[in-house]
Formats: sequence, structure tokens, C-alpha cells
Amino acid sequence: MNSEQIARINELARKSRTPEGLTDEEKAEQASLRQQYVEAMKRSLRSQLDNIVVVDENGNRRKLQKRG
Repeated sequence: MNSEQIARINELARKSRTPEGLTDEEKAEQASLRQQYVEAMKRSLRSQLDNIVVVDENGNRRKLQKRG
């Protein structure tokens, strides 16, 4: 997700609050961009969680375990 896409999301959000609203094409574009944004955030969070290391009281370092 790049800054142009985020700017477009914000532009569409502002336009949706105006009296003329969004066209059907713009609504579809907004939904698509929002979905891309959510997926990018999920990937970012997963990457952060994958790199967390827990240090126990004995100084042993281990990565977080995935829960089912």
C-alpha cells in the first residue's frame, strides 16, 4: 500500500460525505482499496509478531508460539 493509494482512500472518504456522494464505480474502488489496506495492515502486524522474542526469567530467548 503506497501513499497515493492511501491518499485516494482519504479522497473517496471525503467525497462520500459530500451531497453528491460516490458513483457506483467509486464505491467499488473504495471497497477494493479498503480491502487492500486491511490486508497490508494484517501482513505488517504478522511480520511484527513473527519477530517478537520473549525472554524468560532465566534469560532464555524464544519466539512467540502460534496458537491454533
